[in-house]
Amino acid sequence: MSGANEAKSSATGARRGPIGQAAYAALAVVAIFLAATLKFDGYTLNILMQAATYAIAVFGLSVVLGLCGQINLAQAAFFGLGAYAVGLGTTDAHMSFWICLALGMAVSLLAGALLGASTLRLGGHYLAMVTISFQQILTLVMINAIGFTHGPDGVSGIQRPSLFAHQQSYLAFCVGVLAVVGWLVWRLADTRLGRAMRAVRDNELAAGVAGVDVYRTKATAFAICAMLGGLGGGLFAGGFAYVSPDQFSFAESVVFLTMALLGGVASPIGSAIGTGLLILIPEWLRFLKSVPGLYLAIYGLAVILIVAFMPDGIWGFIAKLFNREKPAPAPGAPLKLSPSDAGGVNVLETDVLSKHFGGLKAVDGVDIAVRRGSVHALIGPNGSGKTTTLNVLSGLYTATSGRVTLDGRDITKLPPHRRTAAGLGRTFQNIRLFRSMTALENVVIGAERPGNALVEGGGRAALDQRALAALDFVGLASRANEVVTSFSYGHQRLIEIARALAANPTLLLLDEPAAGLNSTEKKSLHELLERIAASGLTILIIDHDMTLVSNAASHITVLNFGKRIADGESMAVLRHPDVVSAYLGAE
Repeated sequence: MSGANEAKSSATGARRGPIGQAAYAALAVVAIFLAATLKFDGYTLNILMQAATYAIAVFGLSVVLGLCGQINLAQAAFFGLGAYAVGLGTTDAHMSFWICLALGMAVSLLAGALLGASTLRLGGHYLAMVTISFQQILTLVMINAIGFTHGPDGVSGIQRPSLFAHQQSYLAFCVGVLAVVGWLVWRLADTRLGRAMRAVRDNELAAGVAGVDVYRTKATAFAICAMLGGLGGGLFAGGFAYVSPDQFSFAESVVFLTMALLGGVASPIGSAIGTGLLILIPEWLRFLKSVPGLYLAIYGLAVILIVAFMPDGIWGFIAKLFNREKPAPAPGAPLKLSPSDAGGVNVLETDVLSKHFGGLKAVDGVDIAVRRGSVHALIGPNGSGKTTTLNVLSGLYTATSGRVTLDGRDITKLPPHRRTAAGLGRTFQNIRLFRSMTALENVVIGAERPGNALVEGGGRAALDQRALAALDFVGLASRANEVVTSFSYGHQRLIEIARALAANPTLLLLDEPAAGLNSTEKKSLHELLERIAASGLTILIIDHDMTLVSNAASHITVLNFGKRIADGESMAVLRHPDVVSAYLGAE
């Protein structure tokens, strides 16, 4: 599963350009035509019907797990909701198939949204446990609510729409729906929502400070997954005209997940491949069923070998073989930074800001005033509260008391993504990039933060140009289409700075940007900071390199044991007796 989450962006699917779209459309038309015209026996029709409807549900896992990195072990439950909505609606309530299908999708969407909204803050194995519990509860309801669900006997005589009453035409309809849903999921990765999901998958903290509403993004991914499960289940019910609780058990949720991982969860094409294989492999091994246990052993071994030797799935493996890195486009206009001039002399002010962890006062009543257009340094010994202060300023920690004002606006209670929208940008001491993406994709996510007037209304072209200009500003535009894991440590730090600059922030927070850099890289960083400062952008920097701080910063605030011990013009502060004693040393 981790291999799928860390797949390179170039291997997340086929090319999404005009040629790729045309090829996809041609393939879809051929598949629909063959499904409508080829003569199949009843058994083959059932196999193809199962593959088509299951694949739609597995596409949902491509969204929630492949794009967003969230586990869902209840997809069979959402599949069952859609199936029972069509089954009970067309038989007991005598409603139109289309109304029942839409109702099943709506019920699944609502159930997924509610389940996601109530549990996604947990994450990890807690989320897996909650989805398993939901799956088990729904299965018990299907079995025991006999008066409503018909219990273990299931629902028979389910009606299809009159236009697709024949099983062959209904199969062609399902293949058409599969093609449309696959195209939408395929395109989703390149939309703003899709990029937000990929950012959340790779690094939630970085996504939040880049302007992504992490919680809302995860809940949306979960809801879309559930809705596609309901759609697949509704079509399944119409195709087989019978549903029962055992078809939607926890075991089926595991099958759905295995299908996604087998083909490649990062791509709907991979999900379709995995679905087809897991449905067809048992058919190919039917001749072994006469030998007890052998069939299951070979079936399980085949799945294990594919997952073990192709961690990104079959499609991920194929895509890597044929991937060719595109040359980086030439940047257009140079990077433009237009920091706000509203809100008075100071861009940032803190008033008696405190952050306590139990009895530990990591930040204790700190006042900071960062002047507009200045480079302001925050220094102090290890454990003095510098990074904690930055985390409180950027919303990663909630202040115990005090107030934070940005450009005249109180942001004390705002979450990270809303502080970013207000004009706050930051980097991290431990680099936090979206590691499955290219340098350009990383910076694009920064560029499309809400409130960035320099790209609003310009579409993807404006985002790309803004991101390229930011990469050009830090000297990496020629490598824009390389995955960030191929860059050196120093260059990764430059990409993180470029991502923050692309957002056109009012205030840029730099958390130890020189950490881990060699002397040459530090010199280049100092020159970069000078160019940023020359543009008029306000910077608040934390760093232990006193040469960098003294050369770059015009104003310094010093912390020790969470308290401010000095504040003022750089050279005066560096000569302050308390600063020399607590931090610099007598030498």
